[in-house]
Amino acid sequence: MKPLRAWLLGSVLALLGSPALADLQLRLQDDGLDAPQRQATQALLDEALQKLPPSFKTRLDRTVSVSWDARMPPDAYGQASPVSTLALNRRLLPGLVDGSAATEKTGRPHGTVREELLATVLHELTHIYDRARLWPADQRRLIVQCRRQFESQGKVGLRDDCRGQPERRFTLSDDPRLLDLAGWPQYVGRRGEREQENHQDVRTPDSYELSSPKEFIAVNMEYFLLDPSYACRRPALHAYLSEHFAWSPAHPACSTELPYLNAGNDFAKQPLGYIDPERVYSVDYLLAEANQNWVSRWGHSMLRLVICAPGRPRGPDCRLDLDQHLVLSYRAFVNDVQLSSWDGLVGAYPSRLFVLPLGQVIDEYTKTELRSLSSVPLQLSRDELENLVRQALEMHWSYDGNYYFLSNNCAVETLKLLRSGTANRQLTSLDNIMPNGLLEVLKGRGLADTSVLDDPREALRLGYRFDSYRDRFDAMFQVLKKQLPIPQATVEAWLEQSAEQRRTWFDRADLRTSAAMLLLEQAALRRQLLLAQDEVKQRYLSGRSQNDQSVDKANKTLQLILANSGFLSKPAELLGQGGYGLPQAQEREQLLDSSRERQAQLQGLSADLDKEARALLSPERDKEIRAVEANLKQIGGHLRTLHKAAGGLELP
Repeated sequence: MKPLRAWLLGSVLALLGSPALADLQLRLQDDGLDAPQRQATQALLDEALQKLPPSFKTRLDRTVSVSWDARMPPDAYGQASPVSTLALNRRLLPGLVDGSAATEKTGRPHGTVREELLATVLHELTHIYDRARLWPADQRRLIVQCRRQFESQGKVGLRDDCRGQPERRFTLSDDPRLLDLAGWPQYVGRRGEREQENHQDVRTPDSYELSSPKEFIAVNMEYFLLDPSYACRRPALHAYLSEHFAWSPAHPACSTELPYLNAGNDFAKQPLGYIDPERVYSVDYLLAEANQNWVSRWGHSMLRLVICAPGRPRGPDCRLDLDQHLVLSYRAFVNDVQLSSWDGLVGAYPSRLFVLPLGQVIDEYTKTELRSLSSVPLQLSRDELENLVRQALEMHWSYDGNYYFLSNNCAVETLKLLRSGTANRQLTSLDNIMPNGLLEVLKGRGLADTSVLDDPREALRLGYRFDSYRDRFDAMFQVLKKQLPIPQATVEAWLEQSAEQRRTWFDRADLRTSAAMLLLEQAALRRQLLLAQDEVKQRYLSGRSQNDQSVDKANKTLQLILANSGFLSKPAELLGQGGYGLPQAQEREQLLDSSRERQAQLQGLSADLDKEARALLSPERDKEIRAVEANLKQIGGHLRTLHKAAGGLELP
């Protein structure tokens, strides 16, 4: 029996000598509190513990002392020490005891005094958790390894997954992944250094979250635990917190369709639309080639969403559904007719994420600016693709940054979106501030498949490339040169002639040549409209500065258009102050009504401006435009006559 007794005694001693595993405990310091006060306070603390994730309580295995403090400022609800104490404002205790705190409105995000007190307890406990450095084992190993590498090799020698890891001091608030989602992205070219200002400030539940990453995580824990709609409003952050804690609170099913405002120039079309990430077959890097304009010298970066038509299974055929495709384009929002180079350099223009129809983007670049477009598929997993779409729409509603032509331009903004949206490690250390350079580094990392451009004809046929109309105009001009003895050597020289001079050749053209002339005459009209646009702009700017009464009416109309069109780039303007993140069902009804009203106003104002702007044209320019319009009518009639004579089908 002695061996058995000795074994039992040893086991007991071993148990007594081992630290016991215990969850987080909230111990009320009840000195000076009566029974109702103790009871009301304990009920609040018990509810807070019930709201916390199980892993939160297990990891933070300490006792936190809770007390009521009469010395706090009147507007404060509570404050925690760095380690293990939490003080609440004693001014709020009477309302908690008599129940009035449950109904008293505060004007703060959570509504009532009691809900704010509950949120405060969760908020301050999150600070304690954050300071405790409660990293999972794999993350702790990574941090240790990265610190050693940093100490021996410095920032230059750090591997990609070590960016932001050596300086980690908190459980969550300095996690590089959280910072990407929260609105403190990396500066380009500074080896992981984070931006100091948070510009995801348009749809926020509490502006306090923007003050620092530490407050951001604490505020978002409040809503993660207390707001059932959080999962639908901020899906990326909800997914991040759920993964960290291996748990999430119950919440209703979220709509698969996410709202956006289409910034297309068709004011007759309802701008409010919806995207289902499931219907997005591919995300392409869409690059507009460079031109001589200094702001476009390195191209323009965009993302193309290849969206399948309703009823079509997700697959390569979705590339044929061009009318469904959308373009995500970070642009400077210029609220005037004149682009200021200086304002673009110093960040005076807002940087916003526009959602545009693909057809409009193609016309804008290939026909008006005569720049070709390359659409290169990004090599993303299915989860990365869908998460990118969700994150893009969150930014569409929440982001209002500053556009710098040289340091925070379209390429930089697109890269930041790719990082935060996909969490792809290949993007972590990728740095490039030029649109064409960004495509090259994406290709170098195996993230962009440029092989689709190898065969130019096939690329055009399959929609991976959209050629500048300059090439088409050259081809049409060669048809003219072959069939007619025209003296001009280039298409530019042909278009520089007056409409009357070009008209003399119309009757001598055969069917094929007439078709070529029709296309060139459309180019001539577009050229005249661009010249007219510049002429009106200069007349408008000089007249506005000199108080010219002739431009006063057009000025008022233009200012109304600019004031009313801002919502297309900053759609949250239509929703007022309530809500945050992605708009939910009730807000969507409001969006529908508001956007319809604004769009009707824009449609009327646009028609008025066309008339008023035309009145500002010089007589010579107005005459030339009318002459080109007459040419188009004449050559169209001539072409139909020749087509009929050749036995072609005559349409009614």
